[in-house]
Amino acid sequence: MLITKLKEREEILSVLNSKNVFIFKCFGCKEVYLPEGEIDLLLTELKCMERMARVDYLCREEFTVKYLGKYADVLKKADKIVVFSCGVGVQVVAKCIPETPVIPGCDTHYINGFQGLTTQDVDCEMCGQCWLNLTGGICPITSCSKSLLNGPCGGANKDGKCEVNKDMDCGWVLIYKRLKLLGEEEILKRHSVNIRDYKLIINGDKKE
Repeated sequence: MLITKLKEREEILSVLNSKNVFIFKCFGCKEVYLPEGEIDLLLTELKCMERMARVDYLCREEFTVKYLGKYADVLKKADKIVVFSCGVGVQVVAKCIPETPVIPGCDTHYINGFQGLTTQDVDCEMCGQCWLNLTGGICPITSCSKSLLNGPCGGANKDGKCEVNKDMDCGWVLIYKRLKLLGEEEILKRHSVNIRDYKLIINGDKKE
């Protein structure tokens, strides 16, 4: 279970204002903390509550596949999908709908201590600053052995496998392929250098 916070308003405002956006709000970890009240206030203000589905545990792929099937008709018309959940939920939705951009509506707080193991294909490092909107819904921190934020290291072999772990696909090869499928590979050229803010891990949501 992970703790989430709403992304900065400016980051998601233009996406939510689009008429062809569909929204998933995951309340599976509500007992830990999901800012559901803040999310609902924002969606009500923007008059897009009718384009939102409230579901639980998007991190469970078998659940998510069924949810997506239930909303198949509206999802076919959607240009983008916004997911209010932890980073795992966003990645699972993006994996299930690779041809549609999936945008995170939340950042995930860092939680100290050992959080257990997962048998899932995707994970969240709780870095406090989600990059999934820039990387096609594939996390560069958990899918890259070196957690690189600005592209591949250049060490991947010709089969696209990681030089650190030869059984692991290069995360940035996967990211490029996903962005190319979405027709958004140019996004890698449009953004300035990404720098990880470790204060978000050290301080969490504490204000200096």
